[in-house]
Amino acid sequence: MNANNLDNLKRRFLMKGILVFVVGITLIVMGCSDRKDGSDQPSSDGRLRIVATTGMIADAARNIVGEHAEVVGLMGAGVDPHLYKATQNDLKLLSEADIILYNGLHLEGKMADVLGKLAARKLVIALAEGLDTTLLRRPPEFEGAYDPHVWFDVDLWKRVAQNLTDTLTALDAENVEVYRSNGGIYTASLDALDEWVIQQISTTPEKSRVLVTAHDAFGYFGGAYGIEVRGLQGISTVSEAGLADRAAMIDLIVERKVKAVFIESSINPKAIEAIVEGVNGRGHSVSIGGELFSDAMGEDGTPEGTYVGMVRANVNTIVEALR
Repeated sequence: MNANNLDNLKRRFLMKGILVFVVGITLIVMGCSDRKDGSDQPSSDGRLRIVATTGMIADAARNIVGEHAEVVGLMGAGVDPHLYKATQNDLKLLSEADIILYNGLHLEGKMADVLGKLAARKLVIALAEGLDTTLLRRPPEFEGAYDPHVWFDVDLWKRVAQNLTDTLTALDAENVEVYRSNGGIYTASLDALDEWVIQQISTTPEKSRVLVTAHDAFGYFGGAYGIEVRGLQGISTVSEAGLADRAAMIDLIVERKVKAVFIESSINPKAIEAIVEGVNGRGHSVSIGGELFSDAMGEDGTPEGTYVGMVRANVNTIVEALR
């Protein structure tokens, strides 16, 4: 974290609080509190403004700050962060933010230039890049890059949440105890979730624990919970799988007698559907076991629209199909 940006943000947050207090007193004195059009209301309530790229990050931030900061997520359900380009409204939100949170490790590939420019004048934090690199996957097929999909190991995501809690408490002295309390509650829920995932996966036969997905997003999940993961595409969805990749995947499924393959909510299902057709043409019956949430959570207002709900939904889908 850039120390100058951190100090500047602290000063801006202090001045914002003073400004809101002064404006509020002025409005009371002028008798404008009964205005219904809101035109004379202050533009900010003094809370930190946090903008997060992915739903997973926004969810973690909301759990930690509660009502004491405003959190806006840019990427909704079904959005692929590898291909996402910032809209004009996104740019406005980013420019008005006190803190910008993003995953990093090249997940938000198309937004890299925008985030880099903003980092020169405000606090921009790549949460996954704050993890100990010895905990990150760097398989050969990723061509020297780290795997950015860290949220699929719940224990690793807990470390991200703890780092975020520490960052927020350093910024907002007034709400330190609230952030620490909320952060503790959230990480405790992640501990419980981690144990639940381990228990659920243990109910599937070891020989059946082969997870075939549209792209290689579930590597951390496989490493943490003892599942062999095979993605048709590589780390990013920018490049499509070639004919050789598809042929190799079909061979694998037939030889290992894999029962089910999975589509993803943020990726076109056609490639996986073609795999199913190819496998069935070889005399082995394989089905689509369901849709998994990979790079995006579910719709807002649903259980799958939270990190914990998303993980539970994925695990239930995988276990039911492979058991």
